[in-house]
Amino acid sequence: MSVVFKILRILLPVLILGGCAYGVWWLLNNPPEQKKMEVPPSIVGVEGTVLHKGSYDLKVRSQGTVQPRTRSTLLPEVSGRITEVSSTFRPGGFFEKDEVLLKLDPVDYETAIVVAKAAQAQAEVVFAEETAKAAQARENWRALGRSGEPTGLATRGPQVAKAEADVAAAKAQVRKAERDLERTIIRAPYAGQVLEQVVDVGQYVSPGTVLGRIFAVDYVEIRLPLPERESQYLTLPQPFRGQSTPGKGAPVALRAVVAGKTVLWSGRVIRVEGALDAETRQATAVVQVDDPYGRRADGAPPLTIGAFVEAEISGEPLQDVFIIPRNAVRAGNEIILINRPQNTLRRMLVDPLVSNEKHIVVAASAPKAPKEGDVLCLTPIPFPADGARVLPTIDGIQQAAPLSKGGASQEKKPPVVSQGALP
Repeated sequence: MSVVFKILRILLPVLILGGCAYGVWWLLNNPPEQKKMEVPPSIVGVEGTVLHKGSYDLKVRSQGTVQPRTRSTLLPEVSGRITEVSSTFRPGGFFEKDEVLLKLDPVDYETAIVVAKAAQAQAEVVFAEETAKAAQARENWRALGRSGEPTGLATRGPQVAKAEADVAAAKAQVRKAERDLERTIIRAPYAGQVLEQVVDVGQYVSPGTVLGRIFAVDYVEIRLPLPERESQYLTLPQPFRGQSTPGKGAPVALRAVVAGKTVLWSGRVIRVEGALDAETRQATAVVQVDDPYGRRADGAPPLTIGAFVEAEISGEPLQDVFIIPRNAVRAGNEIILINRPQNTLRRMLVDPLVSNEKHIVVAASAPKAPKEGDVLCLTPIPFPADGARVLPTIDGIQQAAPLSKGGASQEKKPPVVSQGALP
């Protein structure tokens, strides 16, 4: 029994290994027959629209800060103590042209006028005496029977000239004293608003002392940088040498948010600055808004200095152009067209005239432009390939499925459609 057991222990593993080897050999030489299944192609459903030529009302967008057309620092021309300050000479106060803002003590200047007039009267007396002496000297010359014209010294010409000059100087001193007296009353140089008040009643000031800062309110200006591509379609009053009035520019719509509400104003481009911005290399247009502080019928607040505004400059309408939605434009200004009736994709690079965050505008006559009636794919496709088949819905109308390789329509066997995200 022990011998038989030993033989089985040796033969049994050999038999098992042999059986496994035979099974592997049989499976390799007799593989199971695999059923072949034809998988229909996956076709992406997309949205499309037919392109038609049209016109585009150009609106060039920019932004800037409101600035006064004139900003001034008030300085006295004479010295004195402030005796009166107008109620409008306060920060935020409005005033009209030639309105009295401050008054200085006039006593010293009134005294100076009296002294100057006295000096004028004395100079006139001296001049009258010298004139009479000159006439008497000329009579004496003739009484002595001398011939010819007497010399200037003989007729007291230098004395008369000096007396006449003294009279003119005295009159000038009177006029200066009167001007100094007028300068004790400080008037507004234009209609404006007080930005800052520095002095008040009782303070002594001298020439060079800052009284306050004011700015004009008849109109304000906004500097708007212009994008180079769009600015060629704007009507701008370009400055030329020898031209006094550059003409009217394009109308501008301004918008700002004041106290949480959007407020609109209208203005016009009045000039273009003569130098390009050193950093951006852009031209700068200056927009004028008249009467920014006037009360409006809609109760809108005034257009204050320092406010940040967004602007839309109206340009010339662009004719014979295609307006392409921005969400249908890929990186590098690439669009996707749908060839009909094959319903295949075709990529195209375009060169837009203008663009913004909503759409781009392409000239129909440009070398890189679609044709009238081409179908634009509106559905974003991550990896479009030229010639790839799609199932389009063009302007809301579902198109027929493309034909298969065998020529039979796939409408009998609907393909697996992967609907893309709509814009």
